[in-house]
Amino acid sequence: MDIRPLSPADLPALLELTLSVFGPFYEDSFRSVVGDTVFLNRHGDWKEDYRRHLAGIHAPDNGKFAAVARIDGQVAGFVGWIIEETERHGEIDILAVAEASRRLGTGRALAAHALAHLKTAGVEVVSIGTGGDDFHAPARSLYDSLGFTPFPNISYTKAI
Repeated sequence: MDIRPLSPADLPALLELTLSVFGPFYEDSFRSVVGDTVFLNRHGDWKEDYRRHLAGIHAPDNGKFAAVARIDGQVAGFVGWIIEETERHGEIDILAVAEASRRLGTGRALAAHALAHLKTAGVEVVSIGTGGDDFHAPARSLYDSLGFTPFPNISYTKAI
């Protein structure tokens, strides 16, 4: 596995990967739980939201960094992280692994890569968030195994 900094040429493949990874959550899980009104209001344009997000994911002048993992020349996953220097705090902003590269240590390697960069930058505390639903269970398992401490957070949404 090769992990290197994101380049602009990576963005089309990363967007395709992101839509593939998170599409089942938005379309099959979230939408069915909250209903169409809430879904359309909160995440109805989730594909475009990710397109915008990924366009600014690697902006070192703004404390944003990203790396891409490749296995046999194919994009296996990517990670984005944010450094808040004055607070000595960092955040793993996004972590996505292609289906074919799951259960191979790709997510762990990407997280370790980001954590090493965060530590080198002087970060003392790192945060990462994920969902409490079944879709996000593998992510929770990974973050638990990396020593992150979960804290329950419940978000309520209602159509009125």
